[in-house]
Amino acid sequence: MAGFPANLQAHAATGHTTLCHAWAVHRADGVSFGFTDHDLPLAFEGMTFLADSGLAAKALSQTTGLSVDNTEALGALSAECIREDEIEQGRFDGAEVMVWLVNWANVAERWLQFRGSIGQITRAGGAFKAELRGLTEALNVPQGRVYQRGCTPVLGDVSCQDSVDLPIGAFSIRLVEQERDGRVFTWSDGLDFDSGWLVRGRFEVLEGPSKGLWGVIKFDRSEGAARTVELWEPIRGDVGPGTQVKLYAGCENLRGACDPRFGDLTDYDGFPDLPNDDWSVAVPRTGGANSGGSRR
Repeated sequence: MAGFPANLQAHAATGHTTLCHAWAVHRADGVSFGFTDHDLPLAFEGMTFLADSGLAAKALSQTTGLSVDNTEALGALSAECIREDEIEQGRFDGAEVMVWLVNWANVAERWLQFRGSIGQITRAGGAFKAELRGLTEALNVPQGRVYQRGCTPVLGDVSCQDSVDLPIGAFSIRLVEQERDGRVFTWSDGLDFDSGWLVRGRFEVLEGPSKGLWGVIKFDRSEGAARTVELWEPIRGDVGPGTQVKLYAGCENLRGACDPRFGDLTDYDGFPDLPNDDWSVAVPRTGGANSGGSRR
């Protein structure tokens, strides 16, 4: 096998091996887990790999060239390691996975057999099955920009040029007062901006067990002195009263809304003057203008 260490190859050739597998899972939120199919914990790469974790993997399918490597990891859900609520919250989506073949008698003798990320996860009956995708999976992701009339960046991200210093009124940090089904949130004293300002905005949890989870705001309406915000989908975790959240203003991604709301037309990233569809299939003609239908 290409890249297989000579010391491991010599060890395997003896016919009496002390080999096992070890898995490391690194989530995007900075939490890491280590597992091994050996009967005792192992330690290397600055991590401890737990034994008897109930995690196993099918045979790896690895190829040369640009074909996508893939396999599946199978395991048991547990309160200490991989919890069902964290899978539901998307904590493991896209997490980095590394798999080693290790000599448990001398962990310095090891081979990184697989490196990739977690894809689709299914769970049932106290167990889970996770698709593992190789590094070449990234080559399947479309690259480049989409040319369209609307602005493609999300308000406040790097492309919007305001990721560090958003305009005044673009967000508000509040404590949850009333919550229903993780989806509807109400404040008795209203909020700091006009009704409807948060539609299409972002609702982000800043603390507690659901820290880092977020949702898109569907409705933002005043009900007397109170203010109610409703999300398109519920936050899949505890966001009870007293939880600190951050509410971002919504953006319609249209030129007509960018300047009056945020005074940021110079960073508008859409193409509102693109010719319309009729122009793209038009044929030459002798009279009349064929300008492409620009709005300007």
